Amino acid sequence: AEEAEDEAAKGHSVILVRRETTPEDIHGMRVAAGILTELGGMTSHAAVVARGMGVCAITGCDALSVDYAAGTATTTEGVVISRGDTITLDGASGEVMLGDIAKTEASSSDDFQVLLSWADKYRRLKVRANAETPEDAAKARELGAEGIGLCRTEHMFFAADRIDVMRAMILSETREERQTFLDQLLTFQHDDILELFRVMDGLPVTIRLLDPPLHEFLPQTEEDINALAQRIGKPADKIREIAGRLKEVNPMLGFRGCRLSVVYPEITEMQVKAIIGAAVDATEQGCRPLPEIMIPLVINVREIRLVTEIIDKGIHEILKEKNISIPYKIGTMMETPRATLGAHRLAPEVEFMSFGTNDLTQMTYGFSRDDAGKFIPRYLEKKLIDADPFVTLDQRAVGRLMEIAVNESRAKKKGIKYGICGEHGGDPRSIRFCHDLGLDYVSCSPFRVPIARIAAAQANVGFEPND
Repeated sequence: AEEAEDEAAKGHSVILVRRETTPEDIHGMRVAAGILTELGGMTSHAAVVARGMGVCAITGCDALSVDYAAGTATTTEGVVISRGDTITLDGASGEVMLGDIAKTEASSSDDFQVLLSWADKYRRLKVRANAETPEDAAKARELGAEGIGLCRTEHMFFAADRIDVMRAMILSETREERQTFLDQLLTFQHDDILELFRVMDGLPVTIRLLDPPLHEFLPQTEEDINALAQRIGKPADKIREIAGRLKEVNPMLGFRGCRLSVVYPEITEMQVKAIIGAAVDATEQGCRPLPEIMIPLVINVREIRLVTEIIDKGIHEILKEKNISIPYKIGTMMETPRATLGAHRLAPEVEFMSFGTNDLTQMTYGFSRDDAGKFIPRYLEKKLIDADPFVTLDQRAVGRLMEIAVNESRAKKKGIKYGICGEHGGDPRSIRFCHDLGLDYVSCSPFRVPIARIAAAQANVGFEPND
């Protein structure tokens, strides 16, 4: 990722080639013209991030073997692509071609804009976008998004000017030491969120509290660990020791989501100060911010009550100090089967529920979304499944859990808003299901917003996506 950033700074068009990407690669992904990974699938990290950025990507290309040390990617037929070689990616077909192939830029015609205006007249579902940067938010609004349905706050911490502060916070051994770095992160997060409120003036912005396992922020190689030790003044052995304690056998089901709020409430306190502080500043600047704070990966109502108490306390302190009133909502991400089956218990405590269908599909199927690309093509070939469940929502199981959650929570409390913020939010068949279920909005990557607008209108007039 660092090399990609360096080459892009020299004016070169760069394709980032990795075995798989992690959040630590985000700075290299932002400057890349294309992304190619050996591992992954439709909802792996590389695919989700690239889709949000509007960058061409091929993930799960198992015909390639990537060797970081040698700086090569070798095909199963023995063709070797070396660092510095020119290749072309076709994200639609998944083809990797040697050389620079002639290309034409995609464009939007006036006729297409007319079609979108018709779609907006006939659709009931609102369409939001998943976005974390002002650029992504502006693009989403330009393409017709009616708010941000998912802002992944963790992406804000991977920028070069703050990743070491985040790492130092994670590596802190006392709450006092941790607070020192949280105070620095507060400034970064506040400024980022303020920019989002400015861009999305008058539209809702759903901000998810910190979700990924903390070890994802830490360096993995000896070289990077030693370099970090020098930069932050902490012994390399101590970094290895703490990183070793944080490493998990199954991190996607481990110490992440609201579990971070339970163990490290000070992290949530910092994020709440950043969100509401930014909302206050935006209001004073003449904007109308509509923050929605989303609690991730809940399993029961006691978690929601505990985290909501932290959120409300922080909000009330700021609003009392500033003598100002800011409208806000607190809700939850519905991504564990247990949460969906207990939605009627969660309902009295929340104002919105947003289905995180990537993780909900993963947990329902027992498929790792980062590894499913190894076997799903064979499952489809042998007709063991009708569609890739990470591309098109499985209505019989995942959809059934959503149906139970919506119906039972709606019976318990009126006025809850329901949405979807997984990658399914841009898939026409999945959007049709969301319409039929009575959700209020879908949220998808910015560049899929026009697709979602049309699909939502088609759903409302009874058009089947496979017609």
